[in-house]
Amino acid sequence: MSSSGSSPSRAALTVAFAVIYIVWGSTYLGIRLAVETLPPFLMAGTRFLLAGGLLVAWVAATRGFRATARQWRDNAVIGAFLLLGGNGLISWAEQSIPSGMTALLVGAQPLMMVLTEWIWPGGHRPTKILWAGLALGFAGVAWLAAPWQRPADGGLNLGGLTAILAGCACWAIGSIYGRRVRQPAETLSAAAMQMLGGGVALMAVTLVHGDFTRFSPSAVSAHSWLAFGYLIVMGSLVGFSTFVWLMKHSTPARVSTYAYVNPLVAVFPGWLILGEPVTGRTLTAAAVIVVSVAIITRQHGRGPATASARAPTTVRDREPGRLGFDPSAAPADNPVE
Repeated sequence: MSSSGSSPSRAALTVAFAVIYIVWGSTYLGIRLAVETLPPFLMAGTRFLLAGGLLVAWVAATRGFRATARQWRDNAVIGAFLLLGGNGLISWAEQSIPSGMTALLVGAQPLMMVLTEWIWPGGHRPTKILWAGLALGFAGVAWLAAPWQRPADGGLNLGGLTAILAGCACWAIGSIYGRRVRQPAETLSAAAMQMLGGGVALMAVTLVHGDFTRFSPSAVSAHSWLAFGYLIVMGSLVGFSTFVWLMKHSTPARVSTYAYVNPLVAVFPGWLILGEPVTGRTLTAAAVIVVSVAIITRQHGRGPATASARAPTTVRDREPGRLGFDPSAAPADNPVE
């Protein structure tokens, strides 16, 4: 895919959308396979340190890597919320929650985004239609999670469910904080700093959680190693780079459609490869969550929350995802990528 200013071909756009639909949807299964024999925080921390290091090297070799101390600090904070709070907690949760279920729960991310932006200083109260979308989304999540049932009877593990919802909240906080940073870095440089900052934070938790003591290279399965490599290359590098490219060549509304497709993509490989159950309740909850995400995303893009953002005045200001991810452009950001 060309990075020049010329308009991309329809074929290039089709391939790019297929990448973010399929690759980001498949990372849920990748995490599930990786954490079968790899400690979750160690896996996630190593993944993002390696991916961030590779991205820094590529940026330095192609255009020169430049960042101020403030940009390092801001992106380290954002990376900690997005990758430690978001991805790290989800990696831990997938030890007990099926990958397809996890994807459906994370598909409700816009609910957290809207609520976080509302309670943030200077935020805006959701409209009535947004409230309806939020209520519908919470109903879908509750029906999917079935907290009134034990896991053996079809409910989800309470600890894993709590971790996923907390991860969504952390992702929302990091995203809202990111859009208010005063000195945004160049897109790929910021993404690399976020991955490095998040990787360091994950490694700190790894020490506390005791992942190093539980790690034995000889005990790691081939499936986990392959999944780990897939997450680095396809999830963190290819998937994210494609997302950034698409945000420069398509509309935010079209790019954000991955929020509808990823959960549906994730359910199928989990069922096919790991035999994860897909029940009527799963399908009903999936439909409810997808409809709620559609309502929230459409309203979020045209409501007062968008008007509150600073209007772009330069080409640099218009760069989508200026801190790696742009919640104002795609409020259903995926914390797994």
